[in-house]
Amino acid sequence: MGVAIRTADEGDRELVVRLLDEAFQDDPVSGWVFPGEEYRRTTHHKLMAAFTDTVLTEGRIDVTEDGTACALWLSVPADDHGADPAEDDGPAHVRAAVDPDNERVELISRLTAEIHPAGRAHAYLWMIGVAPRHQGEGLGTALITSVLDRCDREGLPAYLEASSARSRTLYERLGFEFTGSPLDLPDNGPRMWPMWREPQA
Repeated sequence: MGVAIRTADEGDRELVVRLLDEAFQDDPVSGWVFPGEEYRRTTHHKLMAAFTDTVLTEGRIDVTEDGTACALWLSVPADDHGADPAEDDGPAHVRAAVDPDNERVELISRLTAEIHPAGRAHAYLWMIGVAPRHQGEGLGTALITSVLDRCDREGLPAYLEASSARSRTLYERLGFEFTGSPLDLPDNGPRMWPMWREPQA
């Protein structure tokens, strides 16, 4: 697709945080975690910063050379069954750092951890963000396929949670399949779709 992609480093932190903040302002799950436009505008970026710091430390962030899109990936080993969500202190620490009075900051991490598949090594697409003015240009697809091509060569599955029906359709075109067990967020929150992709020949 002619999209130049590189691996981000600490020097790209603010760029990645800004991209994620802009890209997810209107996302249904972000709207549930931070209800109210003004509240979301002033607080949402703190959660995106926490996510960025985690993946810079534990995973890999790909960014387009022009700085208009990024993808956050974690490598999950086969023997990683994940911490018991009830005993994992990570979500509580994130809540304390981001927005202590907002229990949904912690809850979203615990709920997604509960549905995350275990037992097989896989690439986990945590988040992908495209600057709003560049959405629909194929940048997200280019970022994802660059990793999926490697997954196919290595025989590695991939996993993600789609946070909207629109994104679910995009991921289906890339070979992801809905696992059949949706996550319906409480208090009339939106639905998330866990999606798995077997490596393809």
